[in-house]
Parts: sequence; structure tokens; C-alpha cells
Amino acid sequence: MNLTLQKIKSVLRSVRFQKYARRIAFFVVGCISLLLIACGGLSIYFNQNKTEIVAKINAKINENINGKFHVGDFQYKFLIGFPNFTLALKEVELKDNNWGSHQHTLLKAREIEARLNIWSLLQNEINIKKIYLNDAQIYIYKAENGYSNADIFKPKNKKSLENSEKETTILNEITLNHVHFTLDNRLGHKLFDFDIDRLESKIAFKNDNWQTDLHLKTSITSLAFNTKLGSFAQQKKLEGIFKVAFLSKKQLINVTTQNLKIGTDRFDIIAFFNVGKNNSLFGININTHILWRNAANLLSQNINSQLNRFDLKKEIAVNCDIKGDLNSKGDPKIVVHAEIRNNTLSIPDGHITDCSFSGFFTNNFKPKEGFNDANSAIIISRFSGKFKNIPVTVPQVVISNLNKPIATGTAKSDFDIQNLNEMSNDKWIHFSNGHATANLKFQFDIVDLYITKPRFIGNIDVKNVSFLYIPKNVHAENINVQLNFTEKALFIDKITYKHNKNIIFIDGKIDDFLNLYYDAPEKMVANWNIYAPYIDLKQFLGILASTQKNKVAKKRTNNTTLSEQLRTTIEKCMVAINIKADKITYNKLTATNTKANIRMIDSQLFIKNGSLQTSGGSITFNSVVAPIGKNYSFSSNAQVNKVAIASFLRSFNNFGIQSFSPNNIQGKLSSQANIKGFISSKGELITNSMQGKLSFTVHQGALQNFEPIVKIGKFAFPFRDVNNITFSDLSGNLDVHGEQIRVNDLTISSNILNFDIDGIYSFGRGTNLALTIPLRNSKNDAQLPTKAERDAVRDRGIILHLLAVDDDGKIKIKWGKKEK
Repeated sequence: MNLTLQKIKSVLRSVRFQKYARRIAFFVVGCISLLLIACGGLSIYFNQNKTEIVAKINAKINENINGKFHVGDFQYKFLIGFPNFTLALKEVELKDNNWGSHQHTLLKAREIEARLNIWSLLQNEINIKKIYLNDAQIYIYKAENGYSNADIFKPKNKKSLENSEKETTILNEITLNHVHFTLDNRLGHKLFDFDIDRLESKIAFKNDNWQTDLHLKTSITSLAFNTKLGSFAQQKKLEGIFKVAFLSKKQLINVTTQNLKIGTDRFDIIAFFNVGKNNSLFGININTHILWRNAANLLSQNINSQLNRFDLKKEIAVNCDIKGDLNSKGDPKIVVHAEIRNNTLSIPDGHITDCSFSGFFTNNFKPKEGFNDANSAIIISRFSGKFKNIPVTVPQVVISNLNKPIATGTAKSDFDIQNLNEMSNDKWIHFSNGHATANLKFQFDIVDLYITKPRFIGNIDVKNVSFLYIPKNVHAENINVQLNFTEKALFIDKITYKHNKNIIFIDGKIDDFLNLYYDAPEKMVANWNIYAPYIDLKQFLGILASTQKNKVAKKRTNNTTLSEQLRTTIEKCMVAINIKADKITYNKLTATNTKANIRMIDSQLFIKNGSLQTSGGSITFNSVVAPIGKNYSFSSNAQVNKVAIASFLRSFNNFGIQSFSPNNIQGKLSSQANIKGFISSKGELITNSMQGKLSFTVHQGALQNFEPIVKIGKFAFPFRDVNNITFSDLSGNLDVHGEQIRVNDLTISSNILNFDIDGIYSFGRGTNLALTIPLRNSKNDAQLPTKAERDAVRDRGIILHLLAVDDDGKIKIKWGKKEK
């Protein structure tokens, strides 16, 4: 290392090196001196010929414009741009002759730096090689009548071939720094507005054609092809290199760019623009890989506002083709292709995973109906994905008319029912088993991105479903369902419901199902035909369980999920049921051959034309059952025809009567009842809640070991068999008021004695019954052939008046008449 340094020092100190160093220094100083002398000479030349140069520049410009060109000052820039002559124009304005009517200045610049060819200048010619435009505003305006302030430039005169051979280049380089550019086309409703940070262009001419690589860094304020619909890429940064070529004969500009940066994404673009007087067609083709949200934010507001309701997690491949006429008032033709593979799609109701499809958009769906939203369509092909683990395939769907969107297509799915559990945010239903397949053709309107007026044709098959309906605590097992959608109704076939010992077979239909499902679920009527070999009625009371919260109508909002909408529909819709059951049990009641028409509205049961056979007789009834808190209110109008009294009373736990048991009484009961009251959540009758009227007649009746009568008989009829009483007439009218029953005209004609009862009987406290008892022996009255004869002898002889009153919870018999 030291040896090398010594050699270098030796060379530097040599006479020969110092000789050449001096010559090089003289040469450099000489060049600099010549440069300074030349620039100084140019400065002197400019100052001496400033007036003439300025006049020539003005003349050169005015030769080519129809307007006014104003320059605040001219300056020569010493040493800048050598060997060219650099001239700076300060405070430049360029206006067309009609500026006073539209007030839009074509060009306003703080400085325009022009570099002129020295040799042309010395020959009294102006040949501008380069232009630098600094801190400027360019405003190209086109009025509704087609007039443009850019028409300020005069057309070139054709030159002879001889002159064209001698022609020199006028301009071959342009640079813009901090330039605001606006193209305001009122005729075509277009507005292009850019803040250009920097633009550099070196132009290569060939005859009248030219080409350039344009380096651009700008911000997009507006890129509106239709100002009524908003701007593309608004407030986005744009940076890249454009390869631009102008073909004079075709009056055509071609533009290509690769990796053009718009915002944070990069694009490959190929474009053309016709700039002829009678031809302003243009075309732009854009190719990129981009995130959905980024792509949506590059589009105009009318499209962006819709697309932002959706999202795709990973980048998608997009190709966009835009073609139109810069002078046209309508939209350009827009065609977009997109490929989505193994992505996650976000929609208002959730996420679709493993999503793949091909997307196509056009605003010219029907070629002869123009480029507009009404003639726009989105076509989705080969769609597949999983919505909350439910696989969905859609071969094709077409969404047409984006003003009033209509979607048509087909959809298929094949999945385990347990996957539906993920669709319930509030966990109102839980599936534990089952499988479903669906094959549907659909058409529906889309309003604010939600489905309305849907029309489905096809079927859904569900097999071996088991679930828990949590709000009602209802378990269902091994259900099979077949749904057939037609244009007018939903047909439900082959439903088999099994729960414990209950087996139910169901079929039915719902007219106008899908329209009402979204628009008016409270108007929906589900018509069911139900057949059951066996039903335990108490197990089904839980289906009616309700709370006040369920009764509050929930208004559908844009955030309502599919699960919430389904639950709302189930709770609001009306259900009309024609039911037939071979055997029904309720507590100890067993009924056969049961039939009824039932309507379920707002968790209420309206039962009409009900009939059943029980206890050797029959019952017909109309009833209403509704949930009230934890209990159920009921009102019933029933006719009982010759049922066995003992069996009937056992079925209803003797209606809470403690003074006798069903073992005390025999006979056939016929009754007319209009009763209301409450049933507990366990299905038990709350006896003290009953209100209403009851009339009854007992046929072939008998009363055995009835304690109140036995007590009377011990001292009043010691020689009569009061333990075994048979009745030729047992009838009455009762008013039921909770615990108390108002007994009106209770008539008893028996083999022991006849008596009438009037007053109050209470299941609790407050019994006060007046008994009117003829003492004559009525044993043979039943042998009289007519009722009139029996009535004629009924009250003969001594009549006994007794009172049966409450005495500390027990019935006490005493002499007396009831006070009026």
C-alpha cells in the first residue's frame, strides 16, 4: 500500500504530468470563458434586439390564434439551456375572442420558459425547441352549443413539398410544473380536472406525426364522463409513464402505459382518442389486479355507493373497457370483466367463503337501448361458495336495469341442516340433525340491495331434521319436508313430524309466499292439512308460549339479517290448519276422531268447527287460546252430547270440585257452555279463573254416596236409600264467576225425593245454597208416562226448606229459606 502511494506521488510531481495538467486547465478555463462570452453576447444581443424578438414571438403566436395573448414581461435567463437561447415569459394569459361571454381563460401562467434555437434566431427565425410551463392554469371549455375556447388555434396552411423539406421542428420538448388542468365539456356533461405536479414530454416528430414518452405525476380532482353521476378516481394520485403517439392523417392519439399508479394500485392501460373536427370517439382499456374496495373507490359515486355494500377480501383480476364520444351527452359504453377465485365475499347478510365466480358488467345490455343505468346489467357465472358453511352454486344470474334491478338465475345447494345454526345470531333455533337439497330458478327485484317480490320455481327437500325451537322450548325429531315453489304459491308436501309419542303428517300451501315473506308477513296465511294417529295435546301448548317482547313488531331495516327476517315471519304469519287426529290425549281426557279448523294469528289459536268423541259421547266446540305471560287464556263455546259424566269429570280433574268425586255420579251429560278462563303453562285448568254460563242435562243419572245428601238423609229420610239416588230429571243453569258458581233453577227429580237448588256454590269459601225439598216419596214418579204428570205431583205434600252454607270451609246444613 505504501509503495503504491509513493508511485502516485512520484507521478504527480513529475514535470510531464504538470505540463499536461496546465494545458487541461487552460482548456477548461478557455471553454468557460467562451461560454461566458457567448452567453454574455446572447444577453447583449437580446437586450439590443429585445423589441424585435418580442415582436417576432408575438407575431409567431398571433399567427396561430384567434384571441388575445398577453405577456407581463420578457426575461433572458443567463447560462440556462445553453446552447439554446432561454427566454422567460412572465404572467402570461391566453384568451379566446369570446372570453367575455364564458369567462374561462384558456391559459394563465406565472412563467413560460421557452428555449429558442440560436442559429434560427440569428437568421431571424423563431424555432422553439423546449417549453417549460410553471405554476399555470389551463382551462379548456366547451359550451352546450359546441363552441370551445380551444378553437383559438388556427388551422395550419398546407405547404408545398419544397418548403416542407426545409421545414424545421417547432417544438420537441415540454415540461409542466404545478399546472392545474381542466377540461369542462358542457356539451357532453364531462369534467376532467387534474392538479399536475409534474409532466415531462420529449416529442419526436416524423412529418406531421409525433410520439413521446410522457412522464406524469398528478392528482385527480375529477374524471367525470357524466357529471350527473360523479367522478371516477376522485381525489386519487396518478403517477406513471404514458407512451403517446399522434397520427396526423387519422387525427388520432394512441396512449399506452404499464404499471400506472392510481392511488395505491397499478394499472395497464391502452387508449385512443380521435381529435378530428368531426370525430371525437375515444376508447380506454384498463387491466389490473385490485382489491374490491379500492376498485369501488375509483368508480363514480352512483356505482361506488352500491358496491361499497359488498367486499372481497383478496385481490381480483379486472379488465375494464370504456368507449364513447367526448362530444356525446350520454354515458360512454362500459364493459367490465372480473375473475374471482377462492375469495371471501362480504354481503349485507354475512360472508360467503371459498367464493369463486366470473363477473361481467355492461351498461348496454340491449344494444339498441343506449348506455345508461336502466340498460345496465351484471352477469355472474359459475358462482360457488359457502354462506355460513352452506354450499351454494349458481350457474348464472343476471341482474338487469340498475335503476330498478331485477335478478334472474338458478341456484343449487346440498348441505347438512346443522350448518344453519350459524345463521342464527340470537340462537333462536338449533338444529341437531338432517340434510337438505335445493334446486331453484329465481327472479326477484332488488330495492336498496335487498330482495323484494321474489319468484321461485323449483324444490327444496329436507330429510331427517331434528331441532330445538328455543323461544318455545319445542323439540322436534326426524322431520321430512318437501317444498315445491310455483309462480303462485309454495306447496309443502310430505312433512313428517315426530316428537316423543306424537306423530304428525302435514301438507299445505302458502299463496304468494315470497312476496308476503318480505313485504307483509302479517298477511301471510299458511294453509295446513294435518293428520295425526296420536297427539298428546299438553306437549304442544309450549308452541304458543309468548312474551310481550315477541308481540312488538320489529321494523325491517337495512341491517336485518336473513335469520331475523325468518324469525319475524314465523312469529307474524297466520296459520290456517285443518286437523284430523285418530287419538288425542289431554291430561286424563282421551278423544277420538277429532276434527277442527284452526287459525294461528299472533300466537293465538282460533279453533272453529271442532268436534271429537270422548267418554262415550261427542263434543263440538269453538275456542280461542292465547298466551298471557306464563299462562294461557281461553274462551270456548262448547256443546257436550251424552258423555259419561264420571269419565268426563275425571278428564278435567273434576273441575276442582272437592265436595264430591267422579265416583259419586253416573249418567250421560249433555251441556251447553260459554266459558272463558286460564290454563297453566303445564296444561292444568285454573278453576278459579273461569267465567261464563253453563246449562246441562243428565240422562240416566245416578248419585252415590254424595255427602251433603247423605247428611240430610240421616235425619230427614231415615228410611230412604239416600246412598243410591237415580234421577229421572237432573238439569240446571249455572253462571260461573271464578271460585263461585251461581246456581239457577237446578232441578233434581230422583227415586228418593225431588228438590230444587238455587244460590251460590263455591270451590272455596262462600257457599250459600237454598234447597227446596218436597218430603213426599218420589220413588214411583219415574213410572208416570209424561213429564206433565210428573210435574203435577212433584210438589205435593210437605215441603222442606234448607240452607247449605259455608262453615269454616265445610258445608253446614240448617233450616231456613234464602234471603231475597
